[in-house]
Amino acid sequence: MSADFIDLIAFSLSFALVYILVPFMRQLALQTGFVDMPTERKVHSTPLPMLGGAAMIIGFITVTIVGHHFLFALRLDKPFIGMIIGASLMFLIGMVDDYAKTRKHDFPAWPKFLVQIIAAGLLVYCGGVIRGIQDPIHPAYYLTFPVWIADFLTIFWIIGIVNVFNFLDGLDGLAGGIAIFASATMLIASLVKGDVSSALSAASLIGVILAFLRFNFYPARIIMGDAGSTFIGYVLAAIAVTGAFKSATAISIFVPVLALGVPIFDAIYVVIRRMLEHRPVYKADRSHGHYRLMAAGFSQLQTVSLIYLVSLAFSVVSVALVLFAR
Repeated sequence: MSADFIDLIAFSLSFALVYILVPFMRQLALQTGFVDMPTERKVHSTPLPMLGGAAMIIGFITVTIVGHHFLFALRLDKPFIGMIIGASLMFLIGMVDDYAKTRKHDFPAWPKFLVQIIAAGLLVYCGGVIRGIQDPIHPAYYLTFPVWIADFLTIFWIIGIVNVFNFLDGLDGLAGGIAIFASATMLIASLVKGDVSSALSAASLIGVILAFLRFNFYPARIIMGDAGSTFIGYVLAAIAVTGAFKSATAISIFVPVLALGVPIFDAIYVVIRRMLEHRPVYKADRSHGHYRLMAAGFSQLQTVSLIYLVSLAFSVVSVALVLFAR
């Protein structure tokens, strides 16, 4: 079977598995009281089940492991194993944070940050590292980063993307939709470069998120919670490190950055604004772009649709760069 066909199988299996799991997880969340309680900052006025992330991570890990081992007959290499374990760590600390929300408590930021460092460091330890970059003017020259710089850049990238997706998850379908655009861009880039492992992971991620969006798009019947948003952010960051960044050409560096442009630029704006106002950068508020659009009079559906269009534009530019660099 061709790689494209196997990726289609992975997408279909992950979609089907999560589509089946989400209603079960929703019912389980309602029965156990694992729901996100309304607050002044949040847009929903009724409690929402929060186990969407559990359905997604089950579908993703199951399909990617089966795909690597049985469909592609690939060895489960260290970077892939590091990604799976790291994503699981992000999911688990996210579940703890979500549990605190069910009790209307704020979970401290430092345990989450510590786990993010551990999960990012694990991928680095397993060989997923941004090692250097090719000189865009003189392609024959390759700048290899010192080990400490390579490790720092990789960890900074992963933690950054994890948090920008966590910040982004404020409206129905917003984080999931943007993640699909970014994953599709990563998939195309991986297929063009012949990176079957990254392509399989991206295809599986698209499948699980698209199935989840069936229940999360406005009006949402379930949300992904911090467990889901940090899991997605970690996987996208890891795919970039082991895929697009691995080729290290100047153009390939911009592909994941542009694909994730909406959450990255929104997070940069919010962090700078909070620093200028002498407020904690990690404390949630309504200064993100989607909240400001709603404050300007846009409905939730209009806001999400508009941000989708911007994200799609970034993804189109990213794909154009990939094709240009072939």
